Amino acid sequence: MNRKRFSINPRFSQKPWFYPFVSVIVATLICLVTPVTTRAIDAGQLLPFILQGVQVIQLSNMSPRQEVDIGKQINEQLLSSQVKLNRNSALNRYVQQIGQRLVANSDRPDLPYTFQVVEDDTINAFATLGGFVYVNTGLLKTADNEAELASVMAHEIGHIGGKHLVKQMRQKALASGLASATGLDRNQAVGIGVDLALNRPRSRGDEYDADTRGLRTLTSSGYAPSGMVSFMEKLLKKGSSVPTFLSTHPATGDRIKALQSAINNQPRSGSAGLDSSNYQANIKALLR
Repeated sequence: MNRKRFSINPRFSQKPWFYPFVSVIVATLICLVTPVTTRAIDAGQLLPFILQGVQVIQLSNMSPRQEVDIGKQINEQLLSSQVKLNRNSALNRYVQQIGQRLVANSDRPDLPYTFQVVEDDTINAFATLGGFVYVNTGLLKTADNEAELASVMAHEIGHIGGKHLVKQMRQKALASGLASATGLDRNQAVGIGVDLALNRPRSRGDEYDADTRGLRTLTSSGYAPSGMVSFMEKLLKKGSSVPTFLSTHPATGDRIKALQSAINNQPRSGSAGLDSSNYQANIKALLR
């Protein structure tokens, strides 16, 4: 009796979706023919393990664990080539203390946040996935008090709370044609994350949202909310020399008005962090 051999058309095996698709089919057949001796396996739980071999990330449904893992990889790439950290232990400890105080009152307090001081005289701060926040030494030296510094850090924590970078990664992946039906390759996701961290093409809506979240976090942590307004006003006075922090944050004048209005409507506000001399003592390593 002649039997026909099963073969795969090479034209299909070369498609990027082919092997993940076959993996899903095989796993489904195994589940159907294998007797169930214990509790049933949820297909939603099985899929991540099927796709693990090809390192596929679903940006539309990223888990906190995945976000932290990708954030760690983004951080590693930034530190290996783009970002130089300040190694003063006292200064880093001070920034970490402010950060953790803010995290306790943030929208996502359960993330393992990491706050790092970047050796760079430009006035800048930025955040990446999974709770990684970077603060430039130039920004530390420009702030007059702890409330002003905390306001910038709270704003960046607000971006993490709003998952703005995840949304921007998804938009960029779709626009670049990198995202497939199964998701986005992990290495591509990390590459997009690094690019967004450095170039920061943020939207007006994201900035207002981060301001709102940041102000709420700042106030709940006991800091004087006026620090957020005074710091922005100070930078606007620099005229043509626009700091990096503002050049990537659109409509700053309008944001100041919105923040002042929100502060005026708050039932209460803290007053911590306005002691300039105490702040200067904590960043003295930068002032030598």
